[in-house]
Amino acid sequence: MNQQIGPPAAGRLEVELVAITPDPERVIEQAGRTCYLSFDRIEDDSHEGFIQRLIKMGHESPLEHAYATFRIRNCSRAMTHQLVRHRLMAVSQQSQRYVDEDEFAYVVPESMPAEYADDFHQDMRTIQQMYRKWRDRGLRKEDARFVLPNACTSEIVVSANFREWRHIFKLRTSAKAQWEIRDACRVMLSILAEHAPACFADVALNAT
Repeated sequence: MNQQIGPPAAGRLEVELVAITPDPERVIEQAGRTCYLSFDRIEDDSHEGFIQRLIKMGHESPLEHAYATFRIRNCSRAMTHQLVRHRLMAVSQQSQRYVDEDEFAYVVPESMPAEYADDFHQDMRTIQQMYRKWRDRGLRKEDARFVLPNACTSEIVVSANFREWRHIFKLRTSAKAQWEIRDACRVMLSILAEHAPACFADVALNAT
């Protein structure tokens, strides 16, 4: 499932759900009811109310038994630097040591005034020339990358359990969050709220 948002210079920010625990709310209910040995209360529609009660009680550890994996494309390195600070995730990211950035794509900040856009694009072209210069002088990609900007696009795959995703979304969909990570997290939240509403509906309701 793909959803696209925003107008980066190198293409639209793209969020893809790569994998999710099958029937995640059933898995969470089974885990949660183990704590209380209340398996006799499991019914066809019991998972939603049970999970909501767990969340209201602050008993969110059963949510750690369900996982989701996302691929994010055409995001900036500035955004991924923020995302990887959430430590309870598995992360695989495009490497600037091994991927040639000779013609790197880049994200334009949404706050960039239109009258200065040409200057920003020229700065990016200048940095591309700087990168090529140091590559031509013999520097390896892992060292030539020192001149690259945070605007460089990246591709990243992140996996986390539902409890951690709830934590991430609460922080990163706030109006105080940086616009790019906020937009990406809004999309991931909307996807997970569709697949597991009992786990994410309350967070989606409070997202700004």
